[in-house]
Amino acid sequence: MKRILILCEGQTEETFVTRLLKPHLNQFDKEPIPTILVTKKLKSGHEFQGGITSYTRVRRDVYHLLRDSNAVCITTMLDYYGLPADFPGKKTLSAQTPYDRVAHLELAFAQDIDNPRFRPYLMLHEFEALLFVQPAVIPEALGVSPAGVTFNNITQFNSPEEIDDGQQTHPAARIKQVLPSYRKALDGPRIVERIGLGQIRARCPHFHEWLSYLERL
Repeated sequence: MKRILILCEGQTEETFVTRLLKPHLNQFDKEPIPTILVTKKLKSGHEFQGGITSYTRVRRDVYHLLRDSNAVCITTMLDYYGLPADFPGKKTLSAQTPYDRVAHLELAFAQDIDNPRFRPYLMLHEFEALLFVQPAVIPEALGVSPAGVTFNNITQFNSPEEIDDGQQTHPAARIKQVLPSYRKALDGPRIVERIGLGQIRARCPHFHEWLSYLERL
C-alpha cells in the first residue's frame, strides 16, 4: 500500500485517521499513518504533543515527515481556527469567504514547504465542524435527548465548514456552551463515526476535496 503521512493537531484527529480514514483509504490501496504535532521538546527528550504554538514547530515536523522517502504524500489535519500569527499567508489574508481564506493559507503553506509530496489540509474552521453535519447526533452520543438541544444560529451557514471562528462562536465553543460534558478527544471521534464519511463529504466540500485527492494518489 502507498504510505500517506498525516500530521495531526492532536489526539482527536489521530483517532479520526485511525478509525475512519484508515479503513476507507485502505480500499484505495493507501495506508494513512497519523503523527501528532510536537509542541514542545525538553532537553530530557520528553515531548509534549497537540495544539499549535508556532509555525516553526509545524514546519519542523513537516520536514521531519518528508524524510520518509517511502511516503507518497505528507499532509496535515490542522485547525484553521487558532492558527498562530506567523503562519504562512496570515499577514496577507483578506476578508473573503471561508473557502477563499483557507485556500490562500494552504497555498502559502505549500509554497513555504516547497516539496511536491506535500499537500496541506486545514480544517474549516476546526474538527468540531464535522460534528455539525448532523447536529442531533451530538447530544445523542452524549446520552442527551436532542429534542431539548438547540445550537443557535447554525442554520445560517450553507455548510458546517462555514461556521465562523469567533472566540465564542467557533464550532467547539458552540458545543461546549450547550453540552459542557463534551470531551473532544473521546466524544469527537465517536460522533463522526456515527455520522459517517459519506454524510461528512456531502456537506463539507473542502474535506471532500482533500479526501478525494488522497484517494487518487
